[in-house]
Amino acid sequence: MPAARFVTDAALDRFARRLRFLGYDVVTHRGVRLEELFELAGRDGRIVLTTSPRHPRRYAAVAALQISAVDEAAALRSIAAAYEATSEPFTRCPRCNTALIKRSTFEARGEVPGRVTRSGSPLRYCPACGKWYWIGSHVAHIVAWLEAALGRPVAVPQAEPPARGPAAGAGE
Repeated sequence: MPAARFVTDAALDRFARRLRFLGYDVVTHRGVRLEELFELAGRDGRIVLTTSPRHPRRYAAVAALQISAVDEAAALRSIAAAYEATSEPFTRCPRCNTALIKRSTFEARGEVPGRVTRSGSPLRYCPACGKWYWIGSHVAHIVAWLEAALGRPVAVPQAEPPARGPAAGAGE
């Protein structure tokens, strides 16, 4: 199964976010015409995701998938069956598609709630938009929707166990 990179417009922004949660590389361009979307896809080697049934003849060589905004679950299943994600689930920024960076709780102090830094939840940071991400209660709702849509479990980054033993405090 090939790994795929996608491009879409704002009409499928929510769908793009859901794909990003699964690790798919999906760039969203707001305010572009369909022809511009195909131009960008052809230039970057991406597949167009669109609600439009139209495929401009000029861009016949550019792959495109028509997505039903009515049945996003079926569209998600179809993409997951045909294409492999480019990265692990929950490792791409759902807002801007940038690969998230693992960060320490020390780096997150003052930027995320204290309960999050104490929880041991893995912290990730988006260097492009400056947003922090962690596995909170909202992730359970996202995972439940994704699992229901896919009909299979979705891997979620787990909290790291606290360090124990004599080396736990070394070097501090």
